[in-house]
Amino acid sequence: MDIQLDQISKTEALIKINLKEADYQPNVEEKIREYSKKADIKGFRKGKIPKSVIQRMYGKSILVDEINNLVSRQVMDYIKENEIQLLGEPLPNQEKVEALDWDNGSEFDFEYSIGMAPDFEVAVDKKVKVDTYSIKIDDKLMTETLDNLKNQFGETTNPETSEDGDALYGYIQVEGVEEPAGTTLELKEVEKKDQKKFIGKKSGDIIEFDPSKSIKDEAIRAQFLGDHKELSGKIKFEIKNINRVIPSELNQDMFDKVFGKDAVKSEEEFVEKVKSAITENYNKETDGYTHLKIRDAFIENIKIELPDTFLKRWLKVSNKDVTDEQIEQEYPLYTNDLKWSMIKSKIAKDNELKVEHEEIVEAAKAMIRQQFGSMGMSEQMEANIDAFTTNYLQGENGNNYMKLQESVFNDKIVSFIKEKVTIKAKDVTVEEYREKA
Repeated sequence: MDIQLDQISKTEALIKINLKEADYQPNVEEKIREYSKKADIKGFRKGKIPKSVIQRMYGKSILVDEINNLVSRQVMDYIKENEIQLLGEPLPNQEKVEALDWDNGSEFDFEYSIGMAPDFEVAVDKKVKVDTYSIKIDDKLMTETLDNLKNQFGETTNPETSEDGDALYGYIQVEGVEEPAGTTLELKEVEKKDQKKFIGKKSGDIIEFDPSKSIKDEAIRAQFLGDHKELSGKIKFEIKNINRVIPSELNQDMFDKVFGKDAVKSEEEFVEKVKSAITENYNKETDGYTHLKIRDAFIENIKIELPDTFLKRWLKVSNKDVTDEQIEQEYPLYTNDLKWSMIKSKIAKDNELKVEHEEIVEAAKAMIRQQFGSMGMSEQMEANIDAFTTNYLQGENGNNYMKLQESVFNDKIVSFIKEKVTIKAKDVTVEEYREKA
């Protein structure tokens, strides 16, 4: 057997294999012997079938299978032994395969195209600059959050007459529909200029209005219209019920509902804990944005030459239903993901960053505890946290473990980068962040 690497470019090559009869024939003969012992053929006693019969009936398929298996193994062994960093998977030259003379040939030639990862360097230092944002927790944001909490834990009432801030439950009248589905309209979502139409109304009243003009938020409008999104112009909305929330007082009962019994003992503590929770939530959000900006900075500044022609062909072969147009359209996104993956692996290798099993276990425990929110886990559940963690990590045939391992790895790489590069965070309000990020 002869295996050669024919380098086409820095990132593409051909693996050429020449098989002689001595390379594959022993395995073929062994398979024929196995078939003669196990095959059940009419007219012959089981286990006593002559090898010549097996050769005539199954010889060609046995030969093809054994050679294909042998070639596949040899290609992967060659790649491993020579420490070739693959991108994608080896692609066989189908024209050569189809031209093989399986009936009369004794010597066979195969050819595989491969894509290879190029050598590149990654500098993780202060010269790398990343611009991001930090959300200010100002008085306006705190007031809005506390008001939302008061309403969330407030008392719902059903007054006779609607007022500003109420929610109207009712039906959109549609011709031919006797029992339309109910829907709710939050008056706070209605344009101020149209508010008067909805104030002072009672159950049974019908309001005629144009949702496209009175409800500017497309998502809210779609939710209100429900199955009637195709309606245009004015509609008739019949009120069946009026819902009004009486905001909760900032008292011990509310503190306990939000954070658990006796976790907070005063209004000052409550406000501070709410502020801490808001800060944590927005830090997670801006961390995600910073992560993306770090990713972009490294992808843009590190030149990585990819085997584009090979990768597009491999994507086409690997995804039978994908068109050439789709591959061309989505290829930039794919290559950015590929480059970032290569950069992370390079940083991990250069700086000996590894994910230990214990780190994955601790991450799983933290995730399980987080699912219980501010109320936390009971003592009994906390005592069984190890069992919960083991069950989770073994779930989905081990996929949960692999996903969490990848998540921990990503966090470790990003944390390492944050310590080394220059990150400039600009203070902005929530509104400004939504506009810019």
